[in-house]
Amino acid sequence: MAAAMARGWSGEFERMLFSDNGSGRARALAEELGGDAVANAELAERADFVVLAVKPAGLDAVATELEAANKVASILAATSLPRLREALPKAEVLRVMPNVGVEVRQGVLCVAGTASAEVRAKLALLGHVVEIDDGEFDEATAIMGCAPAYLALAVEALAEAGAAAGLDEELARELVVETTAGTAELLRVRHPADVRAAVASPGGSTEAGLEALDREGAREAFAAAVAASLERMRG
Repeated sequence: MAAAMARGWSGEFERMLFSDNGSGRARALAEELGGDAVANAELAERADFVVLAVKPAGLDAVATELEAANKVASILAATSLPRLREALPKAEVLRVMPNVGVEVRQGVLCVAGTASAEVRAKLALLGHVVEIDDGEFDEATAIMGCAPAYLALAVEALAEAGAAAGLDEELARELVVETTAGTAELLRVRHPADVRAAVASPGGSTEAGLEALDREGAREAFAAAVAASLERMRG
């Protein structure tokens, strides 16, 4: 996710700094986007603000190397603001949960905590920023952090069905992807139920398809996915 944010910010900073736990990803990303791969302590000293993206269990170990950081945007899952502030007492801490759309500046970013106008402006470059309570992060993550995978599965399934019906595979995918993009824009201004009603004329082919989805338990399947994600997050 941090890499997706960095790609979305490409060209916006004079220079980006990257660090990792020895995996080599920081150097690869620095070469891809232009920047420097450095140690955590140097990153904290040089960066205007730090995006913290480690496994929650590694927070305390990394925090000792980030003492010089003034501003930290944490994208750690299941790690509350009080916990972050305990680990990083000298920093201004913002809790952020983005989704993968940030890579193309069409993401959703849930945020909680304090941050300068500069940091918030940089986050806004990556997509739609929504202020939520710290206690709402698990539920928000289950529907906006995980949802791109579920929506991608739906697109994949529709495209495969189109190909099975006789369309060229690439054409089927193109048709579904572009339809998804247009529908997303429409849903900004119209309620989902209204969109369904506008497409599904009585006795028509869309109505037949919706009835099939109901029989197969589409709503229940999505509800189960959200419940399973929440259960895993809450351990």
